[in-house]
Amino acid sequence: MNAWLFAEFTMTRIGQYTLPSPLILAPMAGITDLPFRKLCRRFGAGLAVSEMITSDIDLWHSRKSQQRLTMGDEPGPISVQIAGSEPEQMAQAAAANAARGADIIDINMGCPAKKVCKKAAGSSLLRDEGLVQDILQAVISAVNVPVTLKIRTGWDSENRNALRIADIAQQAGIQALAIHGRTRADRFNGCAEYDTIAQVVKHADIPVFANGDITTPDKALQVLQTTGAAGLLIGRGAQGQPWLFQQINHFLQHGEHLLPPSAAERASIILDHVGAIHDFYGEHLGVRIARKHVGWYMQFDPQSSKARAAFNRVETPAEQFQLLQHYFNTPSFQKEAA
Repeated sequence: MNAWLFAEFTMTRIGQYTLPSPLILAPMAGITDLPFRKLCRRFGAGLAVSEMITSDIDLWHSRKSQQRLTMGDEPGPISVQIAGSEPEQMAQAAAANAARGADIIDINMGCPAKKVCKKAAGSSLLRDEGLVQDILQAVISAVNVPVTLKIRTGWDSENRNALRIADIAQQAGIQALAIHGRTRADRFNGCAEYDTIAQVVKHADIPVFANGDITTPDKALQVLQTTGAAGLLIGRGAQGQPWLFQQINHFLQHGEHLLPPSAAERASIILDHVGAIHDFYGEHLGVRIARKHVGWYMQFDPQSSKARAAFNRVETPAEQFQLLQHYFNTPSFQKEAA
């Protein structure tokens, strides 16, 4: 039915790198840390972009920044996203990350969060096309690695300027462009629209990746066919189901749906992930970080509210593992994973 798609899209390149899959884990603050990036790569993400890192290198001494900067034994190519609004500062941050081992620098002009936009960064930059050009030129001139850009379709429904931003990006030397199918004003409300992305794909000579509301293999195929994009960025859709990358890749390659992980397989994935979180963050913070990921794993089980509440109350890794083992034996988990 659609197996031809896989052969076409797996040849996606970013600079000198050929991605092993057309699917990319989208950068998400507080989510795409090293343990989650490695997990998604294990399930077939061709690239996993880091959480956004401030361009103010004077703030990198904080615990949070140090954890976000950690690459460890992450498989390459390694893509690090930077956020800021001052061209010189952004250039310094890009150069510093490249020196630390980043293979690709990604620039954030898509985040809709108020605390980011208040600093004239993220998607707020889309209102100032001159500043966009200055930032892109400064960053690209500062590094010898490919630079990519993530944007939204515009500031609001009356100001969709993704085509103009794409022109600026291409002329500056951006190697690939990712577009979330909402404006900044939309935040994550409503449904993503893909017509604007399709216009940019048709217009641009660089790879364009579509992003927004991709939660199933069928939706992935629909978005690829609608936009003609070189690949997809998957963000919230991977929360609680990192195996989504595997399912989409299989669907594009074979034209058939791959069975979801069995209850035993899903339990093993969750335990491995929680263990990796504890190892990475340490006991105190790891317990807290694990809570949100386990909440996402349980979100598909309508009977899991009591289990989630109990998991969020315990304070040690041992208690978390004990509660998880008990939850895995419940009929609702066995049924949901079937």
